[in-house]
Amino acid sequence: MILNCAAKESFEISPRFRQSIECRIARLERDAESDEAFVANLADIDHIRRQLRLVAVERAEALRMRIFLDRARPRLPRPLIEL
Repeated sequence: MILNCAAKESFEISPRFRQSIECRIARLERDAESDEAFVANLADIDHIRRQLRLVAVERAEALRMRIFLDRARPRLPRPLIEL
């Protein structure tokens, strides 16, 4: 029950912070693709396992950040003239 309440909770983030998170997601996904392609160059099974674990962690972190952004609302700028 607590998880359902927490999943519906949203919060505000600044547009600049959102942009930095989006850049980080893109970098993580790009790194995961290149790290996965590198697996073909590895011969040792332990190295392959560690490399695939790295890819899984990069993709999981990108997904976690995407979920964060889905729950976040953009912060509205403060009015220049106080009401």
